[in-house]
Amino acid sequence: MSHNAKSLANTAAFIADLQLDSGALPWFAGGIVDPWDHVEAIMGLTVGGYTQAARHGFDWLEDTQRPDGAWHAAYADEDAADDTRAETNFVAYPATGLWHYFQATGDLEAVVKYWPMIERALDFVLALQTEAGEVYWAVDAEKGISCDALVTGCSSIYKSLQCTANLAVTLGEDPTRWLVARERLGQAIVHKPHLFDRTWTSKARYSMDWFYPVLTGVVRGAEAKARLEARWHEFIEPDLGCRCVVEEPWVTVAETCELIMACVSAGEHQKASQLFNDIQRFQVEDGSWWTGYVFKDDVHWPDERPSWTAAAVLLAADALFQLTPAHQLFNHHDPL
Repeated sequence: MSHNAKSLANTAAFIADLQLDSGALPWFAGGIVDPWDHVEAIMGLTVGGYTQAARHGFDWLEDTQRPDGAWHAAYADEDAADDTRAETNFVAYPATGLWHYFQATGDLEAVVKYWPMIERALDFVLALQTEAGEVYWAVDAEKGISCDALVTGCSSIYKSLQCTANLAVTLGEDPTRWLVARERLGQAIVHKPHLFDRTWTSKARYSMDWFYPVLTGVVRGAEAKARLEARWHEFIEPDLGCRCVVEEPWVTVAETCELIMACVSAGEHQKASQLFNDIQRFQVEDGSWWTGYVFKDDVHWPDERPSWTAAAVLLAADALFQLTPAHQLFNHHDPL
């Protein structure tokens, strides 16, 4: 199969049109900005060739970073909209965004400029890694450290640690501490399941817990294929995409796109292509994409077309069709 270049160009333009003067990339016009989805939108801009807009997105991160290296959970432009906590996978993700940007553009000056921000952010994250290897999911503004961990969140951090190490090597710095932390985190995710979901109901019903260890390179090769195969029938709704939650009749475009990238990482290209083909029905004429679809009721829900969903489509298209030099971001998991 091939991709529709005009469709993808419209998707990138849709994200660019949402960007605020500050560089912030809200979920939609008038919506919140959260650090993780802001970075996802930056990566969408990068795939679409909007490199100056992407750089401006990093400026927003630099401008809003707290003295401790973290970001709040959500913002309204540059003001805090939710300052109740800082989530570690949110704080780590700019490293993935910057490495992706550098892979796509070769803009070393940007790496030099934003590296201190990345280093402060990952220092914050690694201060919350335990002796056993997992990374606590958040710091509550009132209660302090939330002493539990998420498989999806920690898998995302695992990828960000690889990207941080790669950025360090690119700048001629020693990557050892990032790689050691990554190795310990990977061991925890694979071999110490008891460290996760200890104080809340298991998140195993969410598709991201299933495929994120594959997407981010925690699980690779034959083990990655086996992991995807084991629950494929539970999460995949034929001709529609990937369910967000196993028991709900609801497929979501962003999760399907991330699963597409996980399939590419696991060498399951036919499955990846089929999924990409399945979601095309969810694009709107302005280039945007619906969040998801409740197939039992034949309704798009929620009534939102977020920037980060559009970005996930662009990242999946890049992984499938090799549109930019950064197409291997979620397919190349070995440090430099």
